Amino acid sequence: MAYRRVPFQLDEWFHCYNRGIDKRTVFESEDDSERFLKLLYLANSEANLHLADISDKTDAIMTRQRKGVLVSIGAYCLMPNHFHLLLKEVVEGGIIRFMQKLGTAYAMYFNTKNERSGNLFLKPFRSRHVGDDRYFQRVVDYIHCNPAERFEPGWKRGTVRNMNRLERQLRDYRYSSFPDYARERRAIAAILSDDGFKVYRDRGQRRMLDDARAYYADIDLDDRGLHS
Repeated sequence: MAYRRVPFQLDEWFHCYNRGIDKRTVFESEDDSERFLKLLYLANSEANLHLADISDKTDAIMTRQRKGVLVSIGAYCLMPNHFHLLLKEVVEGGIIRFMQKLGTAYAMYFNTKNERSGNLFLKPFRSRHVGDDRYFQRVVDYIHCNPAERFEPGWKRGTVRNMNRLERQLRDYRYSSFPDYARERRAIAAILSDDGFKVYRDRGQRRMLDDARAYYADIDLDDRGLHS
């Protein structure tokens, strides 16, 4: 498939996602995931990234002022071997610049820590245009339901053993923006822009799973390996 069916453009949402080479685990520990959260915030800036910028704890970093953001971040989720982001350009070329800064900075950290070299993520990253509010709803729900695979392996087939327990587990999953959409008070909500909250409508857990399954069914077969 063509990686850029719709070229990136200002004020349009895109679902951007990538995974580790050979489906390798790229978030091996909480420290790794926290590093990526820091970079989601710090890389979204016109300013260059410096190693000293990342030394503080995650919540402290979220209070810093940035020099002009590159993208609006509507939603995100980190899984052990891949990640999902919902992005909107606010400056020309913002998505490409942000994804390059994010991927390069995290790969440098990961490679240094693990004494490895070379690419960590597939290139180029994949993207899908989000053309309207209804599709936006499905993408947000899909991104937020990714961790459900860890708790309810049959959710994509419509099988959920305990809906209330699943909702609690998704709310407790730190490395997703679902708790922020569920109105939890978190410092890392600063990663997100207000744009996504203005479009999204919460219609309950069951509808959320239905929308997530509908989006998954729409993904090209050769692309599904990046979403699992």
